[in-house]
Amino acid sequence: MPKEERIKYFFLLPAVVLILSFLIFPLVYSLYLSVTDWQIGKAPEIIGISNYLKALTDGRVHNALSFTLLFMIFTISVETPFALGVAILSQLRFPGNNIFRVIFTAPFFTSPIALSYLSITIFYEEGGPLNNILKLLFGIKVPWISNPNYAFLSLCLIDIWQWTPFLYIIFLAGLESLPREPYEAATIDGASGFQAFRYITIPLLMPVIITGVLLKMIESLKVFDIIYALTGGGPGIATESYTMYIYKTGFRFFRLGYAAALSYILLIMLMILFTFLAFRLRKVYYE
Repeated sequence: MPKEERIKYFFLLPAVVLILSFLIFPLVYSLYLSVTDWQIGKAPEIIGISNYLKALTDGRVHNALSFTLLFMIFTISVETPFALGVAILSQLRFPGNNIFRVIFTAPFFTSPIALSYLSITIFYEEGGPLNNILKLLFGIKVPWISNPNYAFLSLCLIDIWQWTPFLYIIFLAGLESLPREPYEAATIDGASGFQAFRYITIPLLMPVIITGVLLKMIESLKVFDIIYALTGGGPGIATESYTMYIYKTGFRFFRLGYAAALSYILLIMLMILFTFLAFRLRKVYYE
């Protein structure tokens, strides 16, 4: 083999080692764990697909999936129109527009754990700033964390605060890249601003909107950090997401084999869901 060829493979070697060490090996080893009953202090024994069958009848799995799906639907339903509206408004080039863009996108570039611990202060029920304001204005105190419904709402508010800027960046980039010719033709034909938005902007921007929503769906289905920091899945298991249950199963109950099986179930569900959506979208928009 020529020296130049050997040098090429030599430079590729670190990347290959990293991929094998931190991606391929954990993936294969966790697959092995998922068919065992391994627990800390106990040698693993092969039990086949028992862990996967157990997950089908596990009430906490059902609860975690229900919460995760509801969380995903609620947050995306709020974030998508909000981010699109703000992106459209920020195209108006009003004074301070650039400063507004920086401030609005700042939460997305902040550590989720930092935002979560800041939210603990904000949603603190006894003397927190939010409850102090509500008490001053309306004479009420809201149980933001101790009540299941309000705990769900507080988590959604944090997610909306953090991830709306993500969709905003995607939508704004899409709006900035739209061709101007259709709008000029619509103006000549006497179309109103709303008609131009409905019949030009939305259809042209739809692939961008769907891409942003799909990316946000992935993030919502694996939500963990804000729940871990703010509620820990409580009160009880009311805000326990699927990934939070995997974490508790593996690192609190030390049922590592079952936790690995739950992780693979999530991976399989995501693969099926997004493969189906990708083919459907390709058929609708690109064929």
